[in-house]
Amino acid sequence: MALPNRKDVPQELTWDLTKIFKDDTSWEKEYQTLSNQLPQLAEISDNFTTNATNFYDGLTKIFSFDRQISKLYAYASLSSDVDTTNSHYLSYRAKAESLLNQYNAAISFMQPAILGLADSTLKNFYQEASKLNEYAHFIDSIKHHEKHVLDSRSESLIAAAGDALNASSSTYNVLSNSELPFGYTQDENGEMVQLSAGLYNQLIQSQDRNVRKMAFDSLYASYGSLQNTFAQTLAGNVKAHNYDAVVHNYPDARTASLDKNEITTDVYDNLIKVVNQHLPLLHRYTALRKKVLGLSELQMYDLYVPITGKPTSSYTFEQAKVKAKEALAVLGGEYLDEVNHIFDNRIIDPIESKGKTTGAYSGGSYDTEPYELLNWTNDFDALYTLVHETGHSVHSAFTRKNQPYLYGDYPIFLAEIASTTNENILTEYLLDHETDNQKRAFILNFFLDSFKGTIFRQTQFAEFEQFIHEADQDGEALTCDLLNAKYEEINQRYYGNTVPGSQIKLEWTRIPHFYYNFYVYQYATGFAAACALANNIIHGNDKQKQAYLNFLKSGSSKYPLETIKLAGVDMTQTTYLESAFKLFEQRLNELEKLL
Repeated sequence: MALPNRKDVPQELTWDLTKIFKDDTSWEKEYQTLSNQLPQLAEISDNFTTNATNFYDGLTKIFSFDRQISKLYAYASLSSDVDTTNSHYLSYRAKAESLLNQYNAAISFMQPAILGLADSTLKNFYQEASKLNEYAHFIDSIKHHEKHVLDSRSESLIAAAGDALNASSSTYNVLSNSELPFGYTQDENGEMVQLSAGLYNQLIQSQDRNVRKMAFDSLYASYGSLQNTFAQTLAGNVKAHNYDAVVHNYPDARTASLDKNEITTDVYDNLIKVVNQHLPLLHRYTALRKKVLGLSELQMYDLYVPITGKPTSSYTFEQAKVKAKEALAVLGGEYLDEVNHIFDNRIIDPIESKGKTTGAYSGGSYDTEPYELLNWTNDFDALYTLVHETGHSVHSAFTRKNQPYLYGDYPIFLAEIASTTNENILTEYLLDHETDNQKRAFILNFFLDSFKGTIFRQTQFAEFEQFIHEADQDGEALTCDLLNAKYEEINQRYYGNTVPGSQIKLEWTRIPHFYYNFYVYQYATGFAAACALANNIIHGNDKQKQAYLNFLKSGSSKYPLETIKLAGVDMTQTTYLESAFKLFEQRLNELEKLL
């Protein structure tokens, strides 16, 4: 069935962006106003830190402009994402991005100026202008990194070298996303088709093992043909990370990356340690998979085929909204009121159409609704996507309603906790209301696969990422032979029931996250924290539920580890990780009995 054009999607199934700007003319007027005001920001630098009043007024003007330009950009990006063929809104987006870049250049004086303030001067400023205290955490977060910020000339030179330092990552993206020569494979109808990343994700879940094997072999033949090139791009990217860390006075790239959000390295170390302690659970799960599939040996291409059959449940968008509200009701009236507002006021854009951005996200700005983009598929995954993105949206709504603009957002370290807490609540709800053993088995397996993909797999990536940065720092050349050997070693430790020696050693060539500078561990820590929080919400008391809501309202008013501690999870300890693995084991036990 052909996808509809954007203009043919029923209005009630589109998001209402007139809540941001009533029409394009209003957007253009605001764009012109901000463009005219932009030069005034640079003028602030002359007297920015001469006294408390100027300091407060300067910060207020900067963040007022930031707030306005964020709203401008939100309208442009949301408008273009629902139809990327619409050149009109693509031009709006380009204009907004250009203005944003000019804004960042205009306020480049701000951070060095704040770092140049002596602590005694800041103390006097706070005493002279009490209203400055609203900026205290923001200022503290900048001062926290003081010893890692170089003089303005040095920082300017490093910034100017940004394109060169990012060249390896850019080359990888172009090569992997558009120029990689994919081969052909056999689909489930027996026809030879050219492989793509999207098609691979479908075929690797096929019930036909030969289809899975051919897709697997074809994919890694393509990536393997360029493994030396990919080794060079990855090595260049790692060197850029290590260089940036050293010149900014960090002991290593991992510490530098985590310190941006004031995350201590013990959070990372604890994750790897505890996950490795519980690898026998993953081995039990892969052994169960091998048994159910009736295989004498388990290959890596056997890890993604559903072992409980296809889901018998399907959901229209309206049915999914009802089911989501039933599940999320446990969070209480305040949370459910926000969910109802999101569901009933054209804040979600669910229908897939020609030119629409793929996937799903929750977006917007401080002064907009927490808009959700979906591409509805009427299946079990779509239901989970809805509660996941609604978790982000309610998090955004609560933050914006309870924090000033300055603290009205949150880092990715916290973002994935709010969304996957909803997923875990939904899983518990579905299990509590399902008595059919076949359907229970499907839900249990869905959870275990999600856990495997989010905690075990992302931690596996985190281990490899740490290794490649340490190896480069120690002077080792990141050749494809070294990368293949290390990746295979880690993979075999994680998936002990699989046959060693497969082309999975090349998987590092197709993982873009290895270019993101210690990013993936946050998926694992977030999901583990979500398991603990969902349990507190469902089985705990009102105080624990309120603590979670307070976490959602905190935004970035505190450092991330402090913020999540408000919800009852201390991520510097291992208790939350142990709790997650206990849940995995309980559900694995039940699935083993059912199968």
